[in-house]
Parts: sequence; C-alpha cells; structure tokens
Amino acid sequence: MTHSLCAWRITGILRSDAVIRAAKDIISSKAAKAWLNNFIARYGEVRELKIDSKRKRIDLTCILNGETDPVRVTIIKYEVENDGEKTFFKVIDSSATRPWLQSVMRDHLHGRRFELPKWASTALG
Repeated sequence: MTHSLCAWRITGILRSDAVIRAAKDIISSKAAKAWLNNFIARYGEVRELKIDSKRKRIDLTCILNGETDPVRVTIIKYEVENDGEKTFFKVIDSSATRPWLQSVMRDHLHGRRFELPKWASTALG
C-alpha cells in the first residue's frame, strides 16, 4: 500500500468517526433537551441544546420564568463517571449570561455529581 493510499484511508476513517460522533451528538442533544425540559419544567424551558461530546461541552438556550430574554448557559467542561452500575455527570466549569445564574451554578452545580439515565452515559461520553 502506498503512503498516499494509506493516508487517504486513515483520513477517511477519521472523517467517518467525526460524522458518526456528530450524528450521535445531534440525536443525543434532542433526547437531552426533552429530558432536561421535564427536569426544569417548574423553572422554564430549554429552547436549544447542543452537545459536543468530543470537547465535553454543552450549549443551552433557555427561557426561564420571570426572564424576558433568553438565557444562554454553557457547560464549558463536564465529566461522565461510572460508579458500579450507575453513571454520573459532573460539571467542571460553566458560564451563563445572567450573573445571578452564574453564581448559582458555581455554588450548587460545580463538582456535584448527578445520576444520569442509562441512555445519557453513551450520549455524553
């Protein structure tokens, strides 16, 4: 096999992996949005949610009760941890377009583990 043919095959495999990951992220984002909307129903609604599992990043746009404009939240970095049969999600760093929400997230979200439904461990990993 020539060098250029080998490089072409490797590039094709890498592109194929990227396409599969992108498709998985799109499907996972839709499922996560539905699950999260159920979870935060008392507080508002998630309008957009995008998971980037390669970068371990999540971008959300929400309409929160009492807020007139959309709120953007970014989970800048997260970890997925397995503990026996259970899988947990842990936020390492995040940001929000509202200072009060940023403070709440730093105080109550960072470093805390949240148990995930079974489907989410594959989606976020």
